[in-house]
Amino acid sequence: MLKIGLLSDTHGYLDERLYDHFADCDEIWHAGDVGDAKIILDLQAFKPLRVVSGNIDGREVRDLSAENLYYDLEGFRVWMTHIGGAPPRYNPQVKPTLQANPPNIFICGHSHILRVMRDPKLRNMLYINPGAAGREGFHKIRTALRFTLDNGKVPAMEVIELGKRGALQ
Repeated sequence: MLKIGLLSDTHGYLDERLYDHFADCDEIWHAGDVGDAKIILDLQAFKPLRVVSGNIDGREVRDLSAENLYYDLEGFRVWMTHIGGAPPRYNPQVKPTLQANPPNIFICGHSHILRVMRDPKLRNMLYINPGAAGREGFHKIRTALRFTLDNGKVPAMEVIELGKRGALQ
């Protein structure tokens, strides 16, 4: 059983309260648009980190991250990328791979829209977008997720609300 802290679209701002929210997590996953390599280094110093780069990320962030991550964990095949679209309108670059061999969990960021849902057309794949944890963008509330993976099941998932987009907490 593993507890995961998931965030995306920090755009150079990491809310310090996430350290408390992710304190009991085994790993942290960042679904791109990190915005500053210091965020990656700080999170790596705190917990094991899996991170993909996003469209706003420069060379320094890209050197510390991957464009796509594929991994097997707790009975799940996971694919994390930044620009993935959403069911049923997936990004044209990822759609053929999703249709040919869908993972159990598909994670992306980019839209700044928190969304967790199953896609029955892709073997009931769990689609997860944690929304945006940063202050840049059009979202109104900054969000992240915390969830548990346990032998092919997701027995718990929580939305973490970090306050209004522009607000400093």
